[in-house]
Amino acid sequence: MRIDEPIKVGQLKLATRLVAPPMATQSTEAGVPGQATIDHYRAFAANPQIGLIITEHSYVSTQGKADPHQMSFADDSVIRDQTRLMHAVHAENPAIKLFAQINHAGFNTSEAITGQTLVSASRLRGRGRESRALSIAEIAQIEDAFAAAARRVKAAAYDGVEIHSAHGYLLNQFYSPLTNDRGDAYGPQSLQSRIRFLVETVRKVRAAVGDDFPIAVRLGGSDYADGGSTIDDAVAAAQMLECEGVDLIDLSGGMCIYMRPGHQEPGWFSDLSIAVSQVVQVPVMLTGGVRTPDQAQQLLNDGAADLIGIGRALLRNPCWGM
Repeated sequence: MRIDEPIKVGQLKLATRLVAPPMATQSTEAGVPGQATIDHYRAFAANPQIGLIITEHSYVSTQGKADPHQMSFADDSVIRDQTRLMHAVHAENPAIKLFAQINHAGFNTSEAITGQTLVSASRLRGRGRESRALSIAEIAQIEDAFAAAARRVKAAAYDGVEIHSAHGYLLNQFYSPLTNDRGDAYGPQSLQSRIRFLVETVRKVRAAVGDDFPIAVRLGGSDYADGGSTIDDAVAAAQMLECEGVDLIDLSGGMCIYMRPGHQEPGWFSDLSIAVSQVVQVPVMLTGGVRTPDQAQQLLNDGAADLIGIGRALLRNPCWGM
């Protein structure tokens, strides 16, 4: 496969196999994209090498807000400005596709940002912060918040939605044994219980957006740490997500965030993506350390993934590869 070869995500056709992955700009105004944010994504859209842009993570509720200037899909008031962003990007390049990434930070924020007590899978302490464990009723409420946010993504004319379950945020906090010591059906006793929150969220999001709207999941497949989630977990989780109708598996790190200590090679999560690619039929995306088009092409040649995310290199130079 070539980097300029089209690919389908669900029923959506992408013109190329290169993706601008989510990268937080913290340049939004009151949770909506201002002109600086619009210009940022227009610059990516002007690059004909890129087939898909996934916008920076947006909070589904104020309880899950990670940064002061983070984008929001927490209420209907944002739809107009999000639609403005979509129209501006499509005006720059009608062929480009955009997904919005939606997220809940869980423990990975602060009370100064949310104005609320931090929540997580369990009671966590660290970095001068402390969280309480969510009740089962509260888990259901957050699942509903993800579904409502996804409905707004579709209403704003985006081409798809991505659920963020990586980088130590809330859904990842349930998935990782390092941060989940619950004693109920969402606890660490099995992968099925650790991923239950994510699976239920996917089901509610699908019900909210319909069968034909693409759903991606950014899965923090492995913590790469003793006692943490493993590549075998990621393989089984990806199979479960495919069975739930997820259209794209976007692989990254778990509690190790988006870096992998000791690794600088292109596609430093490729051991994860190769293992997952061998067991699912839906497209798999790999991001991390790709600096040149030749490196992206080699990863495709090696069967490391179906789509390659170009992060920091594209952020430094939106004309990358042109």
